[in-house]
Amino acid sequence: MGLLSNRVSKERLKPGDHIYSWRTAYVYAHHGIYIGDHKVVHFTRRGQEVGTGTVLDLLLVSSGPARSQVPCPTCTPPEDDHGVVASCLDCFLSGGVLYRFEYSVNPAHFLAKARGGTCTLAVADPDEIVIHRAKYLLDNGFGCYNVFKNNCEDFAIYCKTGLLVLDQRGIGQGGQAVSIIGGPLAAVLSTPLRLVTTNVYGMAATAVGVYCASRYAADIGSGMRRDVVKVSVEDLTRRLATGMLQVMEPLSLPTIVS
Repeated sequence: MGLLSNRVSKERLKPGDHIYSWRTAYVYAHHGIYIGDHKVVHFTRRGQEVGTGTVLDLLLVSSGPARSQVPCPTCTPPEDDHGVVASCLDCFLSGGVLYRFEYSVNPAHFLAKARGGTCTLAVADPDEIVIHRAKYLLDNGFGCYNVFKNNCEDFAIYCKTGLLVLDQRGIGQGGQAVSIIGGPLAAVLSTPLRLVTTNVYGMAATAVGVYCASRYAADIGSGMRRDVVKVSVEDLTRRLATGMLQVMEPLSLPTIVS
């Protein structure tokens, strides 16, 4: 684990870890919470699903683990088809490489990770609380799957931090969606510079700067988002059932580590 890679061996995993594995051509990664005993709780595209309504629905269909034609002898099919499932670690990886998501990274480290969905500025809660949230949501669900607002990374980050995005019109907790949107957005925002300069390096540097700024501002732990609150898992499930939400505590600004 480090600046270049979050790759980790199975032997180094501990219950409560947020893990992920890249899918087809590194287009998207599938995230989950390791709860011990070779088991992972994760949010999939089963059950009710809200797509993007674009070609991205075809590209991101790999967000769930590939289904083998041979049933796994250790994985039990879920009784409730609400999307949150428990799988063995091997089925979760689906032949991919194992990575561990990083928390409490400093801003320099965060921005050096050009690809979103690998780390966050947010602080993780104790492992026993993380496991409790994951198991509770395994029984009660995590709502309707949405590629940009409520996906597998959002699920894992919520389990680790208890942080939830209230404004459903915006982007969720995860960094992958920000990266998918932020790249084209940076290119669009930097386009007007062609009226000022024809220096391709200057335009590229500006596009990178816009992309990094958008990633930092959108991170759930940056302190710049005002739509983020900390919610207990019990209140979350009541919100999903009734549309109401009880805020457990306000989110304070994080300490910037130099």
